[in-house]
Amino acid sequence: MLIADCPASFRLLTDLGRLESMDLACATELGRIMDLCAEKGAGKVVCVVPDPRRDIGLSIIALFHYRHRVRVATCKSVGEAADLLSL
Repeated sequence: MLIADCPASFRLLTDLGRLESMDLACATELGRIMDLCAEKGAGKVVCVVPDPRRDIGLSIIALFHYRHRVRVATCKSVGEAADLLSL
């Protein structure tokens, strides 16, 4: 599904469970993706980060790009994320 086809208040799941590292240069692109999701009407974004030491700062970036328009949550497992997304 393309973002243009998503209904208003769509929910987004970001699973970073296998992420080992990410270059800081990705922050700009991540911000652009967050801006696009906010513009297209994302209602909730749930990010799976099992190991808090591997958190790449998405919650900080989200503060600047989602502001108060999008609800954001971070979970330790996909199961926990599914509960938050009512899947």
